[in-house]
Amino acid sequence: MSDRETSTSSGCREFRRSSRLSRRQVLQAGSLSALGLGWGELETRLALAQSSSQNLPQKRAKACIFLFMWGGPSQLDTFDLKPNAPAEVRGSFNPISTKVPGTQICEHFTGLASMTDKVAIIRSLTHDDPAHLSSGHATLTGQLAPVVKSDADPPSAKDSPHLGAIVSKLRPSTNGLPSFVAMPWKAYHPAAPGGEAPGQHGGWLGSAHDGMLLNGDLNDPNWHPQGLSLPADIGLDRLESRVELLKTLDRQRATLQHSLGASSYGSHQSRAMEMIGSSNVRSAFDLTQESDATRERYGRNIHGQCILMARRLVEHGVPLISVNWHNDGKNFWDTHGDNFNRLKNDLIPPADRALSALLTDLEERGLLDETIVAWVGEFGRKPQITAANAGREHWPFCYSGLLAGGGIRPGMVYGSSDKHAAYPASDPVTPQDFATTILHAMGLPTETALLDREERPHRITSGRVLHELLV
Repeated sequence: MSDRETSTSSGCREFRRSSRLSRRQVLQAGSLSALGLGWGELETRLALAQSSSQNLPQKRAKACIFLFMWGGPSQLDTFDLKPNAPAEVRGSFNPISTKVPGTQICEHFTGLASMTDKVAIIRSLTHDDPAHLSSGHATLTGQLAPVVKSDADPPSAKDSPHLGAIVSKLRPSTNGLPSFVAMPWKAYHPAAPGGEAPGQHGGWLGSAHDGMLLNGDLNDPNWHPQGLSLPADIGLDRLESRVELLKTLDRQRATLQHSLGASSYGSHQSRAMEMIGSSNVRSAFDLTQESDATRERYGRNIHGQCILMARRLVEHGVPLISVNWHNDGKNFWDTHGDNFNRLKNDLIPPADRALSALLTDLEERGLLDETIVAWVGEFGRKPQITAANAGREHWPFCYSGLLAGGGIRPGMVYGSSDKHAAYPASDPVTPQDFATTILHAMGLPTETALLDREERPHRITSGRVLHELLV
């Protein structure tokens, strides 16, 4: 047996073990393989078939809007205030009562305060990685980064796939729209030697699952999605003929692949051209179809319009949208200095406004029960305020996040922290648990494995499902 055959054979055996496939499923696999399916298609069918034997929720979310508060919001100044702590810990913000009796949050979340009966607040998120890049990877993928506790290691093919890439693999869109959309940029930190955070693409699943990136300021009246507008000299009639030509080339893939490389190039070009020519796709990305009142309600700023775009994409059938806090030129939620003014004036107001509008909109449109909304950063902030500049340093050991909709139990607080919000006092939750719970609520088989490009199996999650958070 050749080295290649040995590697493939051992990889298949490992895939069988890690996926816990039954004898019947393995026989089905052989039948599917005999029909000509490659391992890439085969593993997906097996993973989805396996989901029927798992304890998945009966009511599964169809979509997830993942709001990544890049930089690390302070738990003490958002959802876990400690008014009885010493002044050097509690800060200058006051807690206010909310729709849920006994639950208090920061006074500057005025919109969310009246909507806490729709969300679950998690106050016991925890890990031990104080670096933006590697902890960002854990947050967005639900897996540890290839190099932990590092701000020097940029994205690589060894990264775990973003949650959106996993959804793209296991629940691909079938209506011409992408399965995974991110906006308005790839999260990047100028103070990190590695720059761009890993875990924002297809990782070991491959670039086919990178997702679509909507760059730029969606609040700019001249903004439009790059690549989805037609050149001035090409009308839809001409485009449609080119689409048909590319479809013909795709049908001849087997004979063309050794000459023109049409197997990959033609396929990608065909999909791109079909997206450009689709009125459904163009409508999904057209914010001008929203009324001025609606756009104002979300906030006429980058973040607010990204959240509005996310709602539009959910309505049009995109299963996962990731909104990264935008490049505001002031280090995002990374408030090492001037923490309280930054939060009060620049960060909390647009975040609160957009989140409140989103939850209201989804509920009024009958979409909240089938759409998970997640709001979380990569870590929290140190309880002790830095006296010299009124800032808070990185603190991964305890922080807060939100989940809502899509089978999440509303109006609850999960977990608790100690008297200074420094460490969990009960029910600790890792980023892996957070991500695993989202995928589980979406009905995806969290205990299965998928193969990478070298046919090695990887578990898609490494956390536990927080069943207490689910209805």
